[in-house]
Amino acid sequence: MQTLTRILDGLLTENSPAQWLAAVGVAIVAVLLMFLIRGIANRRYQKFLQTPEVELLEVPMHVIARTTALFIVVLGAFIALSFLQTTHKVDRIAQTIMTVVACWQAGVWASTAAIAWIETRRRRTIETDRASAGSYSIIALITRAVIWAVVALLTLDNLGVNVTTLVAGLGVGGIAVALAVQNVLGDLLASLTITLDKPFVIGDFLVIGDFMGAVEYIGIKSTRLRSLGGEQIVMSNGDLLNGRVRNYGRMQERRVVFTVGVVYETPRVKLQQIPARIRSIIEAQQQTRFDRCHLARFNNFSIDYECVFYVLSSDYNKYMDIQQEINLQIHQVFEDMGVEFAYPTQKLFVAQVT
Repeated sequence: MQTLTRILDGLLTENSPAQWLAAVGVAIVAVLLMFLIRGIANRRYQKFLQTPEVELLEVPMHVIARTTALFIVVLGAFIALSFLQTTHKVDRIAQTIMTVVACWQAGVWASTAAIAWIETRRRRTIETDRASAGSYSIIALITRAVIWAVVALLTLDNLGVNVTTLVAGLGVGGIAVALAVQNVLGDLLASLTITLDKPFVIGDFLVIGDFMGAVEYIGIKSTRLRSLGGEQIVMSNGDLLNGRVRNYGRMQERRVVFTVGVVYETPRVKLQQIPARIRSIIEAQQQTRFDRCHLARFNNFSIDYECVFYVLSSDYNKYMDIQQEINLQIHQVFEDMGVEFAYPTQKLFVAQVT
C-alpha cells in the first residue's frame, strides 16, 4: 500500500495539470472509441447471424465483438501513461499489467476466431461430409485447450515464473494423472483416432459384436448408436476400436448367396436348364449383377444349386425387395417346368425276409 502511495505521489508531483488533463482526455477518447468499435462490430455480427450464408466479415466482426471491457480500460490507461512523466518502476509495472491483460485478450480473440472458423467449416461441409459433425466438436475442444495453455504459460512467464521448471514439474505430475485417468485418456485418444482415421461417420450402420445400430453422435468419450429396436446404445470409443466393427454404411454393393434345392426325381434335362433359367431371372432385375449359378452338391434329400449375385445398392430394403422378386419368379419357373422343391424327407425300404 505504501508503494502504491509513493507511486501516485510521484505521478502527481512530476506532472503538471495540463499533462494530466491531456492524459485523461486521451484515455477517455481511446476508451470511448474502442467501445464504439466493439459495439459496431457486435451489431454487424448479429446481422450476419440472421442470414444462412457465411459472410466474409462474419468471423472478424465476431472476434472484434469479443473484446473485453477490462482490456479496453487497461489499454486506455496504458496509453494515458505515455503522456505522463513516469519512473522506470512504474513503466515496468504498467508494461507487465498490459502484457498480461493483452495475453488473455489475445487468447479470447484466438479462441473465438478458431471456434468460429471451425463452426464455419462444419456448416459448409456437413451436407457432403458426415464425419464433420462428429469430428469438429473434438477439434474445437483441443484447439481451445491448446490456445489457453499457451496463454497461461505466457502469462506466468511475464509474471516472472520459471516456465521451464513448471513445465517439467507438470510433466512429472502429468504421468501420475495419466495413470489415474488412463481409461478416460484412452477414450480421448480413441476419439482422435475416429476423427482422423474416420472408420465410421454419423449415419453409418454398425455391427459391433452383439450390438447393431446407426451412429447418432461421436463424442470425446463415447459414441451413441440408435438400434433397430429404437433404444440408444452408448459405447466407449476405446471399446469400439478394440473390437471388430462391421460398417454397412461404407457398403457399395451387397453380395448375395442363396441355395435352391430340388428333388432327386428331377430329370437330368431339367437339371441342366435350371442354372440358365435362374440367371435370366436375376439379370432381369434392376440394380443387380449376376455372378454364377451351379449345381453345387448332392445333399441328403435334395440336389442343391448355389447362386451368387450382387445388389448394386447398400439399401437393405432394396436388397430384400429384389430377393423376394427373384424367389417368386423361381417358384413360377419351377411350377411351369414341373420341377419340385425339395424338403426334408426320409424313405424307408422294407425287405421281406424269407
